[in-house]
Amino acid sequence: MARVHPTALVDAAAELAADVTVGPYAVIGAGVQIGAGTTVGSHCTIDGPTRIGCDNTIHAHTALGCAPQDMKYRGEPTELHIGDRNTIFQYCTFSRGTVQDGGVTRVGSDNWIMAYVHLAHDVQLGSHVILANSATLAGHVQVGDWVIVGGLTGVHQFCKIGAHAMTGFQSHVSQDVPPFMMVAGNPLGVHGFNVEGLRRRGFSRERIAQVKQMHRLLYREGLALAAATDAIAALKGGIADPAADADIALLLDFIAASARGIAR
Repeated sequence: MARVHPTALVDAAAELAADVTVGPYAVIGAGVQIGAGTTVGSHCTIDGPTRIGCDNTIHAHTALGCAPQDMKYRGEPTELHIGDRNTIFQYCTFSRGTVQDGGVTRVGSDNWIMAYVHLAHDVQLGSHVILANSATLAGHVQVGDWVIVGGLTGVHQFCKIGAHAMTGFQSHVSQDVPPFMMVAGNPLGVHGFNVEGLRRRGFSRERIAQVKQMHRLLYREGLALAAATDAIAALKGGIADPAADADIALLLDFIAASARGIAR
């Protein structure tokens, strides 16, 4: 049976795994499902429909599964899904989705989400992401795996941040950030690529050199976007490592799918 503090309120229609821990004065509503090994801190509020996976740590005063802050919302039964092994610090707020999108706000696994982070409705957050204090992701934002978002960064609705990218402190993200790139400022500018992050993730020297070349072609050679993407595509097969060609495809597919335009 779940370990629920006597002052906590857990709706009879909530489903908690046997070893879930719920702290003092937490409130867990109907339609909430929480997986094994998850800890819910004091004074947390979790509304449903919300699904939370296994081995998550949710610190005090966090509010999950909140109604979308969208004036079009009319009480539809949209959802929040959270994966496994996430650490969510104090005072974070995650909203459910809206029917104007897929209806689900989704958080992956193994994320490190620091205090006062806000995830608006329909955000799609990957895995192994770090969101520093007070990062704010507006509605419909998509964030790839292994991204780092700096503290006090604001991400405009519908923007996308590609895998392995990094934003600096107080960045104003109003265009899509391609994979691997480092951006900062207001207006937003590209200031290199995330070389240290790639090293830490085991990228070979050859793969890192290729990412450096892609960055150069995209941002340092004065090429038009079409010419830059053609030059990047021509790099395929240059390294005897299938992962290197996958890096090229990741960048080119992201650029091709960008609706807001990429940070330049």
